[in-house]
Amino acid sequence: MKKLTALILLYCGPAVALELPQASAVPGGVALVPVTGGADVEPVVTFEGRRTMVLRDGDHWLAVVGVPLLQRPGTAELVVRRADGTRGRLFIEVGSKAYATQRLRVAPKHVDLSPEDLQRVTREREVLGTLFSTYSPAAPATLRLQQPVPGVRSSSFGLRRTFNGQPRSPHSGMDIASAAGTPVIAAADARVLDAGDYFFNGNTILLDHGQGFLTMYCHLSGVRVQAGQNVRRGEVIGTVGATGRVTGPHLHWGVMLNQTMIDPALFLAPEAPPRPIP
Repeated sequence: MKKLTALILLYCGPAVALELPQASAVPGGVALVPVTGGADVEPVVTFEGRRTMVLRDGDHWLAVVGVPLLQRPGTAELVVRRADGTRGRLFIEVGSKAYATQRLRVAPKHVDLSPEDLQRVTREREVLGTLFSTYSPAAPATLRLQQPVPGVRSSSFGLRRTFNGQPRSPHSGMDIASAAGTPVIAAADARVLDAGDYFFNGNTILLDHGQGFLTMYCHLSGVRVQAGQNVRRGEVIGTVGATGRVTGPHLHWGVMLNQTMIDPALFLAPEAPPRPIP
């Protein structure tokens, strides 16, 4: 089959009612990939075996693909399965992006885990893995999100972190500085997938917006929703806290597509530039 490199673009036309995220085909970013053929029935598109979001775009479809933080730059392949049984491939060119390194000091118990804590973390990873694989068929109401709490957005996504001198996984969300007790709102309409207490994340809420599009709210001091509940954009779901592995009160906010944590900044309106000092 002739190799066809998909055009990666930010779609601005009127055919798709949804507002789309900023396209950035780099590790931790989002690729918007047109899928031609079979416009009457939604095709199934997978990336590394994981189903991606697919939206109607005029006479074709648009795959909205989360690019993993550990994805190597270069050509990446999508597999397309159409309703008539035919299959195809699309290719995206993943660019490179350098992320900084962050060194943090936390309580030793959150780095050198006891056997009991290690067992807990292992159990929780299995639970979260199952939750992250959720794929609800209905498309989300929007792919442009509301910032869930007021405060300064850090550029912490993708940081290569060390805790007490020990390397750990890259930071998979955005930290937003805000005082303890500040209300946290749902970034868009959703169903509450989970609300629980986790060793590293503390009190955590996971929202399902549809088609593998999830948002995660961590380190909360209070939780005001429960699993299975429907919430509206802007509805208060919890309060800022410092539970789990943290150095102080803030909201850790994560965004996921096709089981991949991606940069939340791509789903927000740009921050206003600081006002000049008179």
